[in-house]
Amino acid sequence: MFKKIQLLLASLVCVFTGCTGQRNVMLRPADSKEGTVSVYDFKLTALDGSPIDFAKYKGKKVVLMNVASKCGYTPQYADWEAFYAAKKDKVEVLGFPANDFLMQEPGSNKAIEEFCQKNYGVTFQMFEKVQVKGSEKTPIYEWLTSVDKNGWNDQAPTWNFCKYLIDENGQLQGFFSSTVKPNDPEFVKALGL
Repeated sequence: MFKKIQLLLASLVCVFTGCTGQRNVMLRPADSKEGTVSVYDFKLTALDGSPIDFAKYKGKKVVLMNVASKCGYTPQYADWEAFYAAKKDKVEVLGFPANDFLMQEPGSNKAIEEFCQKNYGVTFQMFEKVQVKGSEKTPIYEWLTSVDKNGWNDQAPTWNFCKYLIDENGQLQGFFSSTVKPNDPEFVKALGL
């Protein structure tokens, strides 16, 4: 019963805050400068505790998204897994579990890993739980949301399943709201494949 009430409250908050139906797409302006740091400068920890050096993604496009297991957008795991399976030779998908929006990712890293495998067969890289907003946000989200560091963008995630698109040179190219899926025309155009 408690879970049903929690999901109902989460849905109502989503409706009242406007996260449903939001069409927020921001692309790198042509006249923007290069960031002072690239995504390749980061080293983070995977859900299983292993270190991941982002330099391994050189030459590929990268989609980073903050994810949660108890969100109305959680079924997008299936969409992004299918996308990754079809495009993994050219595009990496990286999931960052975060409990920043209505505590919709309360589980441990192990619980998150089991949930993603059991329910969606996720094979794209998942990272340990992080914060994506506020004063304690993880360094990669600090980079994604700081004009001084990425060269043009200050848009932080507005809800779970916001996406950031990185180009083959490690530079931020776009921000996409929670509603954007891999087949969205604006995302497909920005991806350029």
